[in-house]
Amino acid sequence: MEVSHLASAAGVAKRSNVRYAILAMIFIITTFNYADRATLSVTGSAMRAEFGFDAIRMGYIFSAFSWAYVLSQLPAGWLLDRFGARRVYAASIFLWSLFTLLQSAIGLAGSAAGAVVALFALRFAMGAAESPAFPANAKVVASWFPTAERGTASAIFNSAQYFAAVVFTPLMAWVTHAFGWHHVYIMMGLTGLLLALTWLKAMKNPADHPRVNRAELEHIEQGGGVVNAPKRAAPGELRRVGSWSHVRQLLTNRMLLGVYLAQYCINVLTYFFLTWFPIYLVQARGMTILQAGLVASLPAICGFTGGVLGGVASDALIRRGHSLTVARKVPIVGGMLLSVCIIGCNYVSTDWIVVALMSLAFFGKGIGALGWAVVADTSPKEAIGLSGSIFNMFGNVAGIVTPIVIGYLVAQSGSFNGALVFVGVNALLTVFSYLVIVKDIRRVELRPSAEDARRGV
Repeated sequence: MEVSHLASAAGVAKRSNVRYAILAMIFIITTFNYADRATLSVTGSAMRAEFGFDAIRMGYIFSAFSWAYVLSQLPAGWLLDRFGARRVYAASIFLWSLFTLLQSAIGLAGSAAGAVVALFALRFAMGAAESPAFPANAKVVASWFPTAERGTASAIFNSAQYFAAVVFTPLMAWVTHAFGWHHVYIMMGLTGLLLALTWLKAMKNPADHPRVNRAELEHIEQGGGVVNAPKRAAPGELRRVGSWSHVRQLLTNRMLLGVYLAQYCINVLTYFFLTWFPIYLVQARGMTILQAGLVASLPAICGFTGGVLGGVASDALIRRGHSLTVARKVPIVGGMLLSVCIIGCNYVSTDWIVVALMSLAFFGKGIGALGWAVVADTSPKEAIGLSGSIFNMFGNVAGIVTPIVIGYLVAQSGSFNGALVFVGVNALLTVFSYLVIVKDIRRVELRPSAEDARRGV
């Protein structure tokens, strides 16, 4: 028995850990993904001064990204399941970085109206290009990580949104202040083009990766990782990948509908932070662009910390024998209840208290942002890309609604008070969704379509 135990321990000790290098890579890419989304929120005040954008027009420009991002989710999921994450993700990174780079030249449009049209079009194109990113992350995590590690892995790549704010919001604010807003888009665009080439060179499936040994492959596969997912669907399978039968089944599943609604509500907080938060600090709190960039990093640090802790806590609950349902719901519900404190900013005037409340709210949001872990846990094995894309599509409707609603609220009232209430109420709706609509969290099994049944598939 002792010899067997020692042999087992030796086997574990020899296990490779390539999955952590893959996780580090998608963390870095996701950091740049969110930094590129946030460029306009940092440069927005300077661009408004140069081109004369009002609050409502700015809200629509902010929403341009999400219109395309939402509309492109189903095609992105189909592409991921058809061609695999390696090539689709590389193309995605390259294109969104190119469109980021081109935003530096909107002044060439020749007029304020032309600049508005050019900026809206490029943000729209950028949203379409980024649409495969998070479904690809979920697909990679489902392939590379067992269930008991998936919450942490998903939380780490999802927390990159906060890390992006910690690192890049102050950096982009300084570049805007020192050199002008154009240089932010040049810096981010060129770096992203290099990342696309790096991903294409380094990424492989677990079963094909030369540095993955048998012990790590078995650890992933026996723990529930989808290590043998095909890199691309066979030509004869093309018509069935992402079929409307699959879409209908995913959209009529009560558990998934609750998860989709919750992700929309969580993303209201995300898009407030990505779009209006630095402008809130400048307009409502009287800070300079440079001060706002530095202050915005504090809630981001808390969001990042909460995001990692939420994933670690969830996986720890699984290892202690709790059900997947309990392990995922406890951090989500607790974190989103904490996020409601954002409304308290309306009732204080001291800047440091406002920053403290914002930091606490985003710490809670980070803890509760386990939606991508739930997607990896629940997606049908044959439609992980499609399932993640539908989830992401619902969630990012908030990217359309949030900046426009806040734009109107600010324009009509002259303050951000209604905007913060709007954000806090959506945190409560997330709690309602997980406690009332979502029941047990489990992997969905798709039924074959009538045509597949006739063909004996």
